[in-house]
Amino acid sequence: MDRDIRTVDDVLRLMDGLFAPEADRWTTDAASWWDYFYTDRSKSVPFFVAKPDENLVSYLDRGLITPGRALDVGCGPGRNALHLASLGFEVDAVDLSPTAIAWAEERAREAGADVRFHCGNAFDLTADGLGGPYDLIYDSGCFHHLPPHRRVSYLTLLDRTLAPGGHFVLTCFASGEMGSELPDAAFYRESRLHGGLAYTPESLRRIFSDLTELELRRMHDEAPESPCFGEPFLWTALFRRPA
Repeated sequence: MDRDIRTVDDVLRLMDGLFAPEADRWTTDAASWWDYFYTDRSKSVPFFVAKPDENLVSYLDRGLITPGRALDVGCGPGRNALHLASLGFEVDAVDLSPTAIAWAEERAREAGADVRFHCGNAFDLTADGLGGPYDLIYDSGCFHHLPPHRRVSYLTLLDRTLAPGGHFVLTCFASGEMGSELPDAAFYRESRLHGGLAYTPESLRRIFSDLTELELRRMHDEAPESPCFGEPFLWTALFRRPA
């Protein structure tokens, strides 16, 4: 007889276990799935390109965010982390996949960029000495791979590590364009996430209602020859934590 539930973390881990193992894209156990995903660098995957997100470039060009200490959550091969470092940010970047981190470190060496890459779960950052505070937390494509209950962990991460007056940037699947539009409860009944969750602007505003919205729009569609990455099936959002 197991009676092990005592804390919120115990409940969250219990709910993680309601999903089929092959559906996991968010726990440390998912590292092997992401390793396989990143192994073939020649695959036609839009975000494999060594280009920063167009919204990030826009925020910086307009002075909406300025250099400071930054955390790139789910950094993949490091394209946004490298861009931030090139502009004077002190950057920590974390990803579950050792293969992605190795690729990112290779890119950083080639670019002469100083980025501290960490392989692990973003929700266990304090175990790696990454407790913040950060002036910028950047997420390009991590949030929409989380099951609904892990939004609690995500908001706790922001509350714990985002500095007062700091900025949070999110890029995620846009409802009607990409991702599953099933209601939250359905994912638990089906034990899978169907490739990721779609979000509406209203749902993002509700989830991140403790932050001040500065901009929320569709990502611009960038041509192959553009120096920036951009796909219109994504939302881009810029929020600021009250000082």
